[in-house]
Amino acid sequence: MDGIVIPRTLFGGGAPPAVAALLEEAMQAYTETERAESLLQQAKTAAPEALPVYFSLYKFYFYKGELGQAEHAVRSALQQAARQGGFGADWHRLLPGSADWSDYASPAHFYLFSLKALAFIRLRRGDDGEATAILDKLAELDPKDSVGASVIRSIAEGMKS
Repeated sequence: MDGIVIPRTLFGGGAPPAVAALLEEAMQAYTETERAESLLQQAKTAAPEALPVYFSLYKFYFYKGELGQAEHAVRSALQQAARQGGFGADWHRLLPGSADWSDYASPAHFYLFSLKALAFIRLRRGDDGEATAILDKLAELDPKDSVGASVIRSIAEGMKS
């Protein structure tokens, strides 16, 4: 298997091969923060519409403890997913009929997953009110809890105890 690269499945859909390679290289360089961040930014510049880039960015910043940058990246992800899904980006205004939230391969489902990430980031930043409001919206849009927002709700409730 030497020399054979097995592509990873990218969360959020596909990305051009060169961008997927940048994301893979960034993951491999995770401990080299500046290099990894540079690779992620190169990927975003090369494919600003590729949802996996946004996912990679907000996860990277979150795990590096850069919650402000993680929040900025996740909010950008929400904008891009909404644009691609053909629905409004303002989660406050979304309804169960605004999109097909159940299609796991759709920008709408990526939006839900990113909205869950935003709830967790807001919770970690001490904004229990917005985190709870987001989780309530997720319960409305995703009643089967396909993105696992109930886990974040459990964490939020545990923090109140």
